[in-house]
Amino acid sequence: MRAIVQTHYGPPDSLTMQEVERPVPGEDEVLVRVHAASINARDWHVMRGDPRIARWMDTKIFGRRGPKQPIHGVDFAGTVEAVGSGVRDLLPGEAVYGEAAAGAFADYVCAPRANLDRKPENLTFEQAAAVPLAAVTAITLLRHVTAGDRVLINGASGGVGTFAVQIAAAKGAEVTAVCSTRNVDLVRSIGAKHVVDYTRDDVVGRFDTVLDLVGNRRLKDLRGLLEPKGTLILSGGGTYEGGSFLGPLSLIVGGQIRGLFVKQSIRAPTAKPSSETLVELRDLIESGKVTPIIDRTYPLAETPAALEYLESEHARAKVVISVV
Repeated sequence: MRAIVQTHYGPPDSLTMQEVERPVPGEDEVLVRVHAASINARDWHVMRGDPRIARWMDTKIFGRRGPKQPIHGVDFAGTVEAVGSGVRDLLPGEAVYGEAAAGAFADYVCAPRANLDRKPENLTFEQAAAVPLAAVTAITLLRHVTAGDRVLINGASGGVGTFAVQIAAAKGAEVTAVCSTRNVDLVRSIGAKHVVDYTRDDVVGRFDTVLDLVGNRRLKDLRGLLEPKGTLILSGGGTYEGGSFLGPLSLIVGGQIRGLFVKQSIRAPTAKPSSETLVELRDLIESGKVTPIIDRTYPLAETPAALEYLESEHARAKVVISVV
């Protein structure tokens, strides 16, 4: 099968198209014929081995000189090709979407049954591939939000941000979105009641929840936007700026330490792949409350160009790889 392979950390052009062996599903795994995949900030972090501290913190993903898995990509949508002996509720030919540990930038990928589920019927494969990691992250970060809450989302036009705006609005929250001029109309159209163009204005007011997806503001400033017992959620991905030792982890770790000594709640939740959450998202999508937004689509052979675009530009929502 075709796959996009990388053996050593480096820029996007260190990835090449190669012919590799098709994976074989384990007992509780599903082999999926990939129709589409999508790119996340996670992919360029692993491609670059950045921040460098991650090479020692997460040795399941990061090696010292290159990624542990040479084929990148976690998000996918496609059709079931085969199932392991322990999988009894999916059949070959069924349309599915979900997350793999790695390997989605290829013709076939293996994923645990617990990490995927049936694709929303009203989405194309390209749209469905844009959902898993970003939308699961957004729904995880906003679990505590209830109707009437005032929610500020910094980075509202990005992959996670566009889902976060829609999910918070679906919960009945009053959403204020922070984005650049070109994305004002977009975030307003998906549910933001108020929009702050950061190139012209600064955020004013107090919020029950501040969700920071960028990592470009000081902890003190973010806390200043919170109610005295509000909740600050830190999940910044950033863009590549030549490499770093701590990257967005400096703000996240600093926030968690500070959170031990203040009344405000400062959190950095970790989203985990889950078929249950994918079912929850499928219901939101099929009911029209959430819609994935795609900035650009690239063919599989141009995955390096797609990664270069995502890591260096302010991509709007999701960048998708069309495989079939």
